[in-house]
Amino acid sequence: MKTGILHPGEMGISIAASMGNSGHEVNWVTQGRSAATCERAAEHKLRALPDLATLCAEADALVSVCPPAAAETVAMDVLATGFRGLYLDANAIAPQRACRMARAMEAAGVTFVDGSIIGGPAWQPGKTWMILSGEGAADAAALFAAGPLETRILEGDVGRASALKMVFASWTKGTTALLAAVLGTAESLGVRDELVQQWSRSGMDLVEQAPARTRGVTAKAWRFVGEMEEISATFAGAGLPGDFHQGAAEVYRRMADFKDASALPEMEEVLEALRGEVAD
Repeated sequence: MKTGILHPGEMGISIAASMGNSGHEVNWVTQGRSAATCERAAEHKLRALPDLATLCAEADALVSVCPPAAAETVAMDVLATGFRGLYLDANAIAPQRACRMARAMEAAGVTFVDGSIIGGPAWQPGKTWMILSGEGAADAAALFAAGPLETRILEGDVGRASALKMVFASWTKGTTALLAAVLGTAESLGVRDELVQQWSRSGMDLVEQAPARTRGVTAKAWRFVGEMEEISATFAGAGLPGDFHQGAAEVYRRMADFKDASALPEMEEVLEALRGEVAD
């Protein structure tokens, strides 16, 4: 089958590799992409096409892996080309957004599959899962049959895969943002050393874990801003407070400038960013 990946970033290229391993031709669009992305695509033998219209005319199935804020725009751009194949949205978006996208695409004759990725880039078996829901879920799972990306199909309609991603990440990434905020607040109030001592006395495993998790997430913080906002919308749509993850989005926004850092920043640098004023 001819497939396409939108777009082969660090996560997307691993998804594309599983499609290639499974015997599918994987195409991508070079227009507007960075040199690093081009190098990744060439390394994994993706077929380069000049623009989205060409990709959509040739591909039977497309997989979207992009920042959450861009997911709906990417889907509507694809729809505008006249694409009528299988479209797997694998982005970290609220189930309400996934359902809205599905209605628009299905009305035009596209098979829309709701997907979500749990885990890091899929280079090892058993480490990364593509969760799928919707009528075309089994066809989407077949795109990755040879792995190493694992798949899991949820029974039911579009929105269930996105919902699972949202509640899962609300804890994993939400608690990391909370730890970062705790450390930033303790530093501002002059009690960070005392907090660490109290954690130690209380037998808590946060003495090393809190700074390690905070520093470790800095390079990806820019991506998590939109994800936290989607989680907030998910909670609100389910009748629960979304304020927790709006706060988490702000924490990650304050660390976003570490995106292109060549090495992990020191804890003091992260704390300075967390406590600084954020431009409008």
